[in-house]
Amino acid sequence: MTLRAVITDWGGVLTEPLAEATRKWISLERIEASSYRETMRSWFTGAYAGAGPENLIHRLEDGSLEAAEFERLLAAELRLVDGGPVSPDGLLDRMFAEFAPVDSMYDVIQRCRTHGFQTALLSNSWGNTYPRERWTDLFDAVVISGEVRMRKPSPEIFHHALEILGLEAPQCVFIDDIEQNIVAAESLGMVGLHHTDPEKTRAALADLLEVPL
Repeated sequence: MTLRAVITDWGGVLTEPLAEATRKWISLERIEASSYRETMRSWFTGAYAGAGPENLIHRLEDGSLEAAEFERLLAAELRLVDGGPVSPDGLLDRMFAEFAPVDSMYDVIQRCRTHGFQTALLSNSWGNTYPRERWTDLFDAVVISGEVRMRKPSPEIFHHALEILGLEAPQCVFIDDIEQNIVAAESLGMVGLHHTDPEKTRAALADLLEVPL
């Protein structure tokens, strides 16, 4: 089936890698790094290992847990390098402020549109503020997990994006930096593209779409 659309994740694809962004935030706020790593390793692993709705990240991403409550729970697990507490107020926006955009990836998506492909954003939200001003003329569809009460890698959220685009799964390339999400998309028939590097993704996407990007 002919490819007609590109669906992309946001954090880690249209931004710098998650690990780098969080490293900057941890350093800036002087958070004790091991307290963050240990907490996130447990919570994040559970979110992608079938832990279900009781997992805090699962609940945050599908909108069933308020961001302010997640901030309170996360801050309680963290500590500063001097042993002091981490403020929960606005914690997620402070974290995501360090997620610098990758302009070259925005350019790739724009070139896909120029070549006539539909484009969509499919993002698992942490209740953070998105740079929506950059999306007005970039995407035909924007699907944010907390807004639709579904999250990747659930099949339902992929079907929701496909419905908006009016396409079938084999007509779409899906780009994500999390391998479990790629596996989920491919199981539905999408063409998965695991993002690790902007130039590698650009070259692979150009080959798949058979257009210069």
